[in-house]
Amino acid sequence: MKLCPPIANLPWEMAWIKILAILAVAFLLTTANSRAADTRGPTPVLLELFTSEGCSSCPPADAWLQRMDVAQPLPGAQLIVLSEHVDYWNHDGWKDPYSSSLVTQRQSDYVRALGLQTPYTPQVIVDGATDLHLTDEQQMEETLQQAAASAKVAVRITSATVDPANPTLLRAHVEVDGDSSGQNGDIYGAVALSHAESQVLRGENSGKHLTHVAVVEQLTKIGKLEKGKTFSRDIEIKLKPGADPKNIRLVVFAQKSGPGKVLGAALRENIQ
Repeated sequence: MKLCPPIANLPWEMAWIKILAILAVAFLLTTANSRAADTRGPTPVLLELFTSEGCSSCPPADAWLQRMDVAQPLPGAQLIVLSEHVDYWNHDGWKDPYSSSLVTQRQSDYVRALGLQTPYTPQVIVDGATDLHLTDEQQMEETLQQAAASAKVAVRITSATVDPANPTLLRAHVEVDGDSSGQNGDIYGAVALSHAESQVLRGENSGKHLTHVAVVEQLTKIGKLEKGKTFSRDIEIKLKPGADPKNIRLVVFAQKSGPGKVLGAALRENIQ
């Protein structure tokens, strides 16, 4: 369950240059679509990275996700990233402090839904629909091009605040437009740490100082998207004690049950 693709065998600087080139090509191939999308704003694309601090192949992928989050290199799209730490590496000498059995289950659900052979790290799922191969330039180009061109339902987080009287309670208002194709879906709220880091003392990454972006701490189903109906609701999510609101981001996304294709997504940062 912990196979690693050979991404760590590539010089990462070269791999990153190739990725930028792929995104540039994707932009050229989707210029017309991007111009049309400009009137609606950028198209959200959800990137879920399944990773672990116990996996020696994961730090380059963690760095890739951080660059995607900061650089936003795909014109016409908003890359919304989530770093999801699995727990099946924890027995190899280092317990990943950000790992969760729920994340491991989510990855297993993707493996089943997408007809894959096995979970592995690092693994990137794009919009709940495609297993992104970080060493396959053509597949990356096609996947990101299709994701940026895909029609999405509008998801809005119109407010998000931490209750001053109860600093472990996040309150938000979420709105999701009805899906024009009449599809049902689940609506999720993910609370993630904008920045997280560890000094790894044991295991395959022993001695390394690792940094992460958008580390999922909670993933909660907050409602259902029904055929042709809009969704509008005030939600409450319990935060971990001591959470810094300035280091919290809220990601809300609608997804076909399964888990299936992501129908729309939104991001709210710097929650006060």
